[in-house]
Amino acid sequence: MLEAPGPSHGCEPCNPSASRATCAGQMLEVQPGLYLGGVAAVAEPDHLREAGITAVLTVDSEEPSFKAGPGVEGLWRLFVPALDKPETDLLSHLDRCVAFIGQARAEGRAVLVHCHAGVSRSVAIITAFLMKTDLLPFEKAYEKLQILKPEAKMNEGFEWQLKLYQAMGYEVDTSSAIYKQYRLQKVTEKYPELQNLPQELFAVDPTTVSQGLKDEVLYKCRKCRRSLFRSSSILDHHEGSGPIAFAHKRMTPSFMLTTGRQAQCTSYFIEPVQWMESALLGVMDGQLLCPKCSAKLGSFNWYGEQCSCGRWITPAFQIHKNRVDEMKILPVLRSQTRKI
Repeated sequence: MLEAPGPSHGCEPCNPSASRATCAGQMLEVQPGLYLGGVAAVAEPDHLREAGITAVLTVDSEEPSFKAGPGVEGLWRLFVPALDKPETDLLSHLDRCVAFIGQARAEGRAVLVHCHAGVSRSVAIITAFLMKTDLLPFEKAYEKLQILKPEAKMNEGFEWQLKLYQAMGYEVDTSSAIYKQYRLQKVTEKYPELQNLPQELFAVDPTTVSQGLKDEVLYKCRKCRRSLFRSSSILDHHEGSGPIAFAHKRMTPSFMLTTGRQAQCTSYFIEPVQWMESALLGVMDGQLLCPKCSAKLGSFNWYGEQCSCGRWITPAFQIHKNRVDEMKILPVLRSQTRKI
């Protein structure tokens, strides 16, 4: 149960009936043993000792230097470097932060989560913790925290990342389509010139993998049969609004396939694969050609492209379905069967 904060008395001496949050340098006790604050909360060891805090999670641009004193002896510390900007990747750190808080609380330690001002980065971390431990949707967890601290206001980038965290089931699944698409979007922000891209961005070329294909579908070039990507590389998306999404374009009967009022996706949108690397570096958009026979497979655009269903995908690496064949890997015989 979240507790409402007591009246603030600034830096005045505390009386026995005053809240522990008031006594501890403007820290707010979100729930028993979990505190939210700014950098001032760790400026003096006495603040930590008064609140009984023995674990500190810092999410800020710089790691604080703790003054020597009784309040820092045996202190658990975790530092997550992060700026309070919408483009900052906080999502990738959420599991580690939530686990740190959870382990500290399980061992009876009081935890302080702080950033510089105590209104955005630290608020995002505690919101994620409440979401996971109480199985709350983002809006409910954030609302509860804002009731306790009305000035709490994380930036819109963190709000979006916490919604992705919820969509992944309160756990950062790096193999999920949600996270892979998120990571691709972050790449365009971090590497605007699209040079020296991290190798982990690219899925392994299936021609170099001799195992690990069990229960997966392999996609091959229809012309030369070269293996191109696996089913785990497909980034699924919700269907768009269909033909209405293309109202700004001149449409022809053959523009897209339709089923009722909804358009079907005529392309696979996938994560980049190693064989694409030379075509992607330093180029914003272009064609995707088979690395063996040079047949045109599709296209890419780091700014995004519109699927035939109407959904806009950013960034987009699309392979036309009529240019590839699905090959099911048989788990026992390790042979392949072509999907008719």
